[in-house]
Amino acid sequence: MDISVYRPGELTAADRAAWTALQSKAHLHGAPELANPFLSPEFALAVGRCRRGVRIAVVREGGEPAAFFPYQRSTVGVGRAVGLGLSDCQGVVHRPGFTWDAEELLRACGLAVWEFDHLAEGQTPFAAHVTGTFPSPVMDLEQGYEAYLGRLRAGSPKFVRSTFAKERRLGRAVSEVRYVHDERDPRVLRTLMAWKSAQYRRTGRSDRFAHPWITRLVHQLFHTRTESFAGQLSVLYADGKPAAAHFGLRSERVLTCWFPAYDPAFARFSPGLLLHLHMAEEGAADGIAYLDLGRGQKQYKDSLKTREISVSEGWVTRRHPVALGHRARRAPVRALRNTVLARPELFEPADKLLKRMGKFRSGGQVTDTSSKT
Repeated sequence: MDISVYRPGELTAADRAAWTALQSKAHLHGAPELANPFLSPEFALAVGRCRRGVRIAVVREGGEPAAFFPYQRSTVGVGRAVGLGLSDCQGVVHRPGFTWDAEELLRACGLAVWEFDHLAEGQTPFAAHVTGTFPSPVMDLEQGYEAYLGRLRAGSPKFVRSTFAKERRLGRAVSEVRYVHDERDPRVLRTLMAWKSAQYRRTGRSDRFAHPWITRLVHQLFHTRTESFAGQLSVLYADGKPAAAHFGLRSERVLTCWFPAYDPAFARFSPGLLLHLHMAEEGAADGIAYLDLGRGQKQYKDSLKTREISVSEGWVTRRHPVALGHRARRAPVRALRNTVLARPELFEPADKLLKRMGKFRSGGQVTDTSSKT
């Protein structure tokens, strides 16, 4: 393989255009997962402006780009998926029919190991290195919003009726309910991040927005807009004030559900569910094929999904002491986490404990918004 490795700022405009073109045509070649915005050049470049060690390997055939592999690396050769822990889709963006040798790719990138936790489907050369595969729920809009609602009603008619009834009740409780699909006011983005931080604390979770680089990344993506990519803020307003909001990434065909939150004052109206249904309706009208709700079990995801895709986690390794040491440190932690998440008899007590800790930290009542956003 002819492999060149670049820092984000070194990637040429022609290579970025070729990368985008591969994503734009992915669904035509039976690989819709490659159209995910987390696999876009814009996401890799934005992470590169906020974090050290981001690199992009370009594989060429006949002098033309055939594949792009974004990753992050440490000085000792430990590699991670770009934005590991934040990214909901990872892997190699490639031409139809292209294949690669996993160890040869790592060697060319100077990596002893490459860790992933949301590997896209169809990454066959990495399959031998997968340690677990998990469902990621999807709101399928391929046939349009009405078809999506029809499937939702067929599976859970009571949920659909009750959710729309809550929207009518919200409309009676306030003088105006308004939805904005693509809000450009950065003040609302700051409101959303404040809500999300408060939710993390209430539920005992680590506050992602306590990390300045994540806040910078979200602001950068909010201001990133091309024909094929955008950071998109969607907002449900009640009487001119945000009641629920979501920030995610959009490609031509996929909208990723990333940071949803709402004002707890409106909790009885399930504003987060209403927001997602509006996002689906407007997204379908805009050519979006599906909303990716992301890996993880949540009540609201189960309520909204109409199908699932799969993502995988694991490590691609070479025979190298750095790879052995990294995996030895990381594997037990990941295995314990997955065991707890997969077993209700373990997850429920752990979840209650986290919420209790969040209550003590916040000095208030425990309100779990994670299942309602």
